[in-house]
Amino acid sequence: MNSLIQDAHKAGERVGLKSDKIVINGGKPLRGRIEVRGAKNLATKAMVAALLAESPSVLKDVPDISDVGVVTGMLEAYGVSVTKTAEGELTFDPSNVERAHFAKIDALAGSSRIPILFCGPLLHRLGEALIPDLGGCRIGDRPIDFHMDALRAFGAVVDKSYEGIRLTAPNGLTGAEIELPYPSVGATEQVLLTAVRAKGVTELKNAAIEPEIMDLIAILQKMGAIINVEPNRVIFIEGVEKLEGYNHRALFDRNEAASWASAALATEGDIFVGGAKQAELMNFLNIFRKVGGAFDIHEDGIRFYHPGGDLKPVVVETDVHPGFMTDWQQPLIVALTKAQGISVVHETVYENRFGFTDALIEMGADIVVHKDGLESVTRRVPRRPLEQAAVITGPTKLHGADIRVPDLRGGFSHLIAALTAEGQSTISNVGIISRGYEHFIDKLRALGADFVYEG
Repeated sequence: MNSLIQDAHKAGERVGLKSDKIVINGGKPLRGRIEVRGAKNLATKAMVAALLAESPSVLKDVPDISDVGVVTGMLEAYGVSVTKTAEGELTFDPSNVERAHFAKIDALAGSSRIPILFCGPLLHRLGEALIPDLGGCRIGDRPIDFHMDALRAFGAVVDKSYEGIRLTAPNGLTGAEIELPYPSVGATEQVLLTAVRAKGVTELKNAAIEPEIMDLIAILQKMGAIINVEPNRVIFIEGVEKLEGYNHRALFDRNEAASWASAALATEGDIFVGGAKQAELMNFLNIFRKVGGAFDIHEDGIRFYHPGGDLKPVVVETDVHPGFMTDWQQPLIVALTKAQGISVVHETVYENRFGFTDALIEMGADIVVHKDGLESVTRRVPRRPLEQAAVITGPTKLHGADIRVPDLRGGFSHLIAALTAEGQSTISNVGIISRGYEHFIDKLRALGADFVYEG
């Protein structure tokens, strides 16, 4: 728990948050407009990709979030010059890449799992990579075996040391045939970032195909990579000798957009999310409508609102893209506590993603978590070994409570719960929310939330 508190403080400090506590007076609908910028899950990976180039890169719509600060610090530790050239725009100059002191990387990496994605680019640039124990949200085991196995397939030698994991490539990196046991986003990114400059052709089977993956592929193609996305989750990468810098505007953050949409529904509010796009949110929009929410699609964003009347229960199965994202279910569950009847959420991606419901239950929600999942004849997503299920019975009235944020999406869900609850709630560890939600305090203020934050 102490490490979690430390991570929260560090994350908040990176984006200028002076306090790690917010006091919310619930019961007031959120109304107004907010903007979402580039996706956390793309921007940070695009920054790592800049390491592969021999000339500067420019990334636009970069969100001002803690994870971007972590990657900026790591790039600078390796000699990459990072310059803010305009609002939301960063320029990366990798011409002076050098080995970094392990202690510096270890200090930076405590609140992020991004360091592992530096391995391929560093092996290409420096011939070695040293990564510490990985941090990130405590939502499951998230083993790094996929990453290490993939890197070994390219010819990397992996050694454990007291400092962490040391990788070398004595004979360089060579294209490989890799089949992932699960379409992991992180492992797919690892293969892409490594294969683009490996000798020969890499065939990746069972790859993740999330929109952020496609946007990363677009960036790598701009840099000079040759990447073919084939049917049935197969990607072919032909290695090239060198890559040039890119100029790219990041895909919008669909996770943040869906979170604010759930906040509008739960608080019986009306929020226009500027920058949100329909195509990347289609599965979410379907569930949002089935629950009883309404939305209007505009060229510059999407309006999400509660149209009145009772909310309806739903059954949701999380899955890899193009399924319903695991990041969407946590904020949505808060809204489902207000639905008339029994909703079921089958979580098939992470095994500990329902830990945040403990606080909701304390606030009065009727939620039962089934640790081994639930059988159902109507299931569309195959059962997975570590899946769980949450059964939400509503409607229930939530009341204020003292809450400690456990992880990024769970933390935002606690914000929503406090905003809907009767009475006052005190939420601590809010710095963790800054890992993926840009200026969330300012956005709450713009939407008319009733809260006190000293920072």
